[in-house]
Amino acid sequence: MTEPRSVPEPGALVVGVDGSLAGRTSGYEKRLGDMGGVYRDQAAYEALLAELGGDHVVYRVEEHRCAEGPGALTIGTSTLLPGRVGEEFAVTRGHLHAVPDRAELYHCLSGHGLLLLETLDGRSEAYELAPGRAVHVPGHWVHRSVNTGDEPLVTLFCYNTDAGQDYGLIEQAGGMKSLVVADGDGWTLRPNPDHRGYPVEVVA
Repeated sequence: MTEPRSVPEPGALVVGVDGSLAGRTSGYEKRLGDMGGVYRDQAAYEALLAELGGDHVVYRVEEHRCAEGPGALTIGTSTLLPGRVGEEFAVTRGHLHAVPDRAELYHCLSGHGLLLLETLDGRSEAYELAPGRAVHVPGHWVHRSVNTGDEPLVTLFCYNTDAGQDYGLIEQAGGMKSLVVADGDGWTLRPNPDHRGYPVEVVA
């Protein structure tokens, strides 16, 4: 006789505009010491590291998962604190999903920033994030959050749990194709002269 399939329990969550997630099952923080190689201006990064210390929190993530495997979702919040490293605004590490055709939704709860997106064949987009704005990121797009404001940028995200993340791809490419840098009281996109392009063999 076939054993009945185990059905996961539903999750009841309370999502705060400050990034709190009551009912979470996991979470983590990324600290300044974890961000080596992310920003182009290495001297500015090292100066900030000396000033604030490696334990200074850059962003935190809270997540909820009911199950693993195909069909399961990961739902969570990302809270990216404001700041700059040289001319660049604070960013998350960014990633392409390890299963590259997996999509993701980002919905801004508070703060102001950008979602920076690039394809492996060279397309680049930047979508502004503000409370109530959302970005549906299709598969095969590298993506990174950028805080261009002076308060935490908080987003609610959702993706297939089996998607995984490839965090090394951006570093291997010499950074993303575009940098988000200060321009007066605002921001602008500037080409990254260190960007070497992404390995096309990642496409699957």
